[in-house]
Amino acid sequence: MANHYDNSGFQPAKVRVIKGKLEAWCSCGRSLKQPFCDGTHRGTTFKPVKFTPDEDREVLLCMCKQTKNPPFCDGSHKNLPTE
Repeated sequence: MANHYDNSGFQPAKVRVIKGKLEAWCSCGRSLKQPFCDGTHRGTTFKPVKFTPDEDREVLLCMCKQTKNPPFCDGSHKNLPTE
């Protein structure tokens, strides 16, 4: 069972969300449909973060998976080490 975090990228994803549409943000970084969940977390301790927007709008979803405000980017990617 893999429980390690897979960093899928540092920059946030700008996406359009639709009022009332249930979304599931990928918290593990394994999804091929980033930033949304495709179920590849199965077998790990990670769970998607589900949310339903209250209006149609563009949002920045976290891609580094280190945000303190999931699923939204809080700038945490700016503090990650670079190689």
